[in-house]
Amino acid sequence: MGGNRASLVEEPAGRAAGERQTGDQRHHPRSAGGMPLAGLPARLWPGHDDLQSLQPMEPSWSLDTHLRRAVCAVGVARRIEHRQHRRSRPPLRPWRKRGAQVQAIGRSRGGPTTKIHALTDGCGRAVAFTLSPGNCADISAAPALLDKIPAPARLLADKGYDANSLRRRLAATKTEVVIPSTRSRKTPIPYDAEAYIGRNLIERAFCRLKDWRRIATRYDKLARNFQSAVAIAATILWWT
Repeated sequence: MGGNRASLVEEPAGRAAGERQTGDQRHHPRSAGGMPLAGLPARLWPGHDDLQSLQPMEPSWSLDTHLRRAVCAVGVARRIEHRQHRRSRPPLRPWRKRGAQVQAIGRSRGGPTTKIHALTDGCGRAVAFTLSPGNCADISAAPALLDKIPAPARLLADKGYDANSLRRRLAATKTEVVIPSTRSRKTPIPYDAEAYIGRNLIERAFCRLKDWRRIATRYDKLARNFQSAVAIAATILWWT
């Protein structure tokens, strides 16, 4: 709202007095104070003469009060850190049906990533795999991965799979555990160091999978599509 006045459109000179009926008056919108705001173009007349004058949207003496209230409201919104000010999407929750967690995407140190957990046989061929978000621990996917195959005679894994729950499960199936102990264990659990050398088979398998650009870099939005790409690559590499 400005304080400038709009110029009036004056009556054209030379108009005959009998061209308009008595009572027909050109309508100029006026504010509550009686000052004209704008005039209609020449030779245009309103449909009726009883139009109400324009009313001010806000009294001038209370506008600054509302502005101060708006500034205070913005300050409160910033203090509560509403998601519209901090992030572009709502935070993920485990009960949500949609989102990155459902599609095996998690934000790790390098950005949004996906982990491929796999099992290989003694020849280095992938026999089972599963996906998880990149920010999940390796041990969290071990039970689901072991459910895909029969109980093996020996399991080789790195320190990331050193957990009592996994060791108890393997002991129940009489599977030999070849997993080094982490530094957090006060009493390290012995393991076959010579057999542990064979764990390089899984590392070599991942190197072969990463030769496929679509596997090394995930371009698929849905986890099922990326999982299908991993299955196709593994089938071509080892089972064709």
